Amino acid sequence: MGILDSKVPSGPLAEKWTKHKNDINLVNPANKRNIDVIIVGTGLAGASAAATMAELGYNVKTFCYQDSPRRAHSIAAQGGINAAKNYQGDGDSPYRLFYDTIKGGDYRSREANVYRLAEESVNIIDQCVAQGVPFAREYGGLLDNRSFGGVLVSRTFYAKGQTGQQLLLGAYAAMNRQINRGKIKSYTRHEMLDVVLVDGKARGIIARDLVSGEIERHSAHAVVIASGGYGNVFYLSTNAMGSNVTAAWRVHKRGAFFANPCFTQIHPTCIPVSGDHQSKLTLMSESLRNDGRIWVPAKAEDAQAIREGKLKPTKIAEEDRDYFLERRYPAFGNLVPRDVASRAAKERCDAGFGVNKTGEAVYLDFAAAIQRYGSEKALTSGIKNPDSETITKLGEEVIAAKYGNLFQMYEKIVDQNPYKTPMMIYPAVHYTMGGVWVDYNLQTTIPGLYCAGEANFSDHGANRLGASALMQGLADGYFVLPYTIGDYLSDDIRTGPISTDHEAFEQAETEIREHLQRLLNAKGKHPVDYYHKKLGKIMWNKCGMSRNAKELKEAIEEIAALRKDFYENVKIPGGLNEMNPELEKAGRVADFLELGELFAKDALQRNESCGGHFREEYQTPEGEALRDDKNFKYVSAWEYKGEPKDAVLHKEELVFENVELKTRSYK
Repeated sequence: MGILDSKVPSGPLAEKWTKHKNDINLVNPANKRNIDVIIVGTGLAGASAAATMAELGYNVKTFCYQDSPRRAHSIAAQGGINAAKNYQGDGDSPYRLFYDTIKGGDYRSREANVYRLAEESVNIIDQCVAQGVPFAREYGGLLDNRSFGGVLVSRTFYAKGQTGQQLLLGAYAAMNRQINRGKIKSYTRHEMLDVVLVDGKARGIIARDLVSGEIERHSAHAVVIASGGYGNVFYLSTNAMGSNVTAAWRVHKRGAFFANPCFTQIHPTCIPVSGDHQSKLTLMSESLRNDGRIWVPAKAEDAQAIREGKLKPTKIAEEDRDYFLERRYPAFGNLVPRDVASRAAKERCDAGFGVNKTGEAVYLDFAAAIQRYGSEKALTSGIKNPDSETITKLGEEVIAAKYGNLFQMYEKIVDQNPYKTPMMIYPAVHYTMGGVWVDYNLQTTIPGLYCAGEANFSDHGANRLGASALMQGLADGYFVLPYTIGDYLSDDIRTGPISTDHEAFEQAETEIREHLQRLLNAKGKHPVDYYHKKLGKIMWNKCGMSRNAKELKEAIEEIAALRKDFYENVKIPGGLNEMNPELEKAGRVADFLELGELFAKDALQRNESCGGHFREEYQTPEGEALRDDKNFKYVSAWEYKGEPKDAVLHKEELVFENVELKTRSYK
């Protein structure tokens, strides 16, 4: 076991990033045109990095498995993006955003990275407005803000319920400008299958053209992984079905440490599972918790009657409702952080108060907000003594203006009108705080290999606050990586083009072909999804919202056995040198089957509860997470040694000089 060097600059927290930018090496503009950079993934982190680095003069190659960068899963981020602009005048500041993020992550993130993120947040909004992102505005024309979980201020900028999509279109437009200039070569429908190391440095990738099946070699002076998170290890998650861990896992197998895999976020407001036929889950934005109140029946017999279809929620009197988040956490109410809200919902459902047929759902109710907004709208519209029907109509119009597309999406999926009857929601796997370990420069343990956005572990600790994913992705891509990668590339100005004829490329390509052929040779009886679903059930049942030592040990053994069966009995039709979606899926599931075991191993060694990692053995009498700062105040970074069971743990000790470590309280 080794101690990792995070390369955090010295000096006061608020001066570290400025000092670092002044101290690091730069690349002359005339030399940038001689340097190639590969970026894998074109979501917000990848697209913003590609556009910015191409604008600076580097030659950029981008790779995505989708048919267009616009299809990246970043478009699914609905609720907003945080920035410490203090437009509301409610006391916000970069320090308060920093503090909320550290606290929200249950004190398991690196102070310097989080403060830099808070610092750069204010620049992101200006950048996106300049690109034409249509953020919501107040009547006077100023950008509007709303609040999100875990904070007491309004700092979330939004574009209705499509913030991620609008931000990605802004980054995509910036990318397109550089594609048109010839500074970005865009490779769509390509999947990265390996990173190539030459003399210990990342110098290229092996990719598969998903249309022709051709295996290709691509070289560069540096490689950036921006391929998103690994939530689909659970099979059912809010991620796009194609989201995968392959790029991040393949670099891990080449020597990049993988950090905190057990830190996975369960989002509290998702449409509940309806049956075994489902292939993914749908997220209802956290922004809905601004106006929606979460409740279950206070009487078990009422919950039972609802489950049996004998009682409608609208018939339950106010005094017979349990607004359990408001009851348990009066200071934050429905806007507690996601991990806290998710566990509270699970507790109520486990106690028998769930409200759908499976007993795994709670209500998100907008009736009170509709009445409140309707009364206000009537007053501002000069309507005197409005009747209840008018108030309801006006209130629904206000709610529709704020959340209309989300309500429409819910109605299409569930076939219930959420304006008239409360939404049903339940926690589901959403975001992954763990990922490839990076230092302050976003460089992995492999020189020349960088990692940005959700694919790295760096900023969110054990739980991500809502609206911070978009913030991290764009901060990394627009404002961090373009500086820090230059420090590394300044040594490559005389290197010249990297040849793909090098034996390292030959060896990597051969290994990939052998791996793919091994999958095709199995000739078994079960399709790929059979194994993915089985893995997902193990992960959800034993590594999901709560974990314990006994079940984690079982999960490790079960996943290893499932992986062995997969290689012997998976059935993949078609061949290698052709379009073969089943082969694509098989490669991704093979990686999930390794990651899942490491996930359970990481959760087993962390004998504490923190954020999204809730060990049943470590909780307060009130059922809250019980951290162990004496023994587990570190990042767990795993080194690949052949099998997940053989992975070696390295620790990055976390130092807190600017915030006091204390038990999180939202009461």
